[in-house]
Amino acid sequence: MVENRPWANLFAHAVLMVGVALVVFPVYIAIVASTLAPDELMRGTIPLLPGGHGIENYTQMWQSGVSSANSPPAALMLWNSFVMAMAITVGKLFISLLSAFAIVYFRFRFRMFFFWLIFITLMLPVEVRIIPTFQVVADLNMLNSFAGLSIPLIASATATFLFRQFFMTVPEEMLEAARVDGAGPMKFFKDILLPLSVTNIAALFVIMFIYGWNQYLWPLLITTDPDYTTIVMGIQRMTSEENPQWHLVMAAVVMAALPPVLVILFMQRLFVKGLTETEK
Repeated sequence: MVENRPWANLFAHAVLMVGVALVVFPVYIAIVASTLAPDELMRGTIPLLPGGHGIENYTQMWQSGVSSANSPPAALMLWNSFVMAMAITVGKLFISLLSAFAIVYFRFRFRMFFFWLIFITLMLPVEVRIIPTFQVVADLNMLNSFAGLSIPLIASATATFLFRQFFMTVPEEMLEAARVDGAGPMKFFKDILLPLSVTNIAALFVIMFIYGWNQYLWPLLITTDPDYTTIVMGIQRMTSEENPQWHLVMAAVVMAALPPVLVILFMQRLFVKGLTETEK
């Protein structure tokens, strides 16, 4: 039983508010900086109240970008990042669900060997295998393409492992009942396993989308065409200038943060709904 202690509650809420302030304050400063004029930022101090150039800065960044930094319009960069992140996320979920389903519900030779072979790839990040992966992508003529941006990153040992562990907790009686009703393997997968996996899919969707959205090294290597520049690449190029236009950089940073935040908010509702529903 949890005792009701007013001072303890007050202290807990105070700590929570301090933590929120520490997280939110830098974001607020970025928003304020994105509304200032260039000369205001060059003074060395940033005011705590927004300026009057927000619409101008965001419009310029959205429509024109920063030509001196070879950074295309933010609208194009955000679209490229969104397509890449969604392709990586959907591809990872699709392959991982089917892989885990095959490992758990099909009996074939070397089944566990292949599972551990997949699991071992967790020790091989993209940076380790980036040279042979780049060579394969180049040989397949996938440089400067969305296929080259996403396909090499869609395999996920982590998601396969998590889905396998979840499928192993599904009662065997469900599989037997499906067989009695004449359901085949794919019908069992579609009608029973997928609805039960909603919470896992929602959680992994958020993690994988942010993983794909934040990719920098791989897009930097395989794209030379400005039409495939992602928002992370664009921000890095703008900050690498001799005299960065920080008001436009901050506008790009704020726009780059919005899609992951929206995905988290949307998928959080789905995640909570999947946890609290009694009928599954």
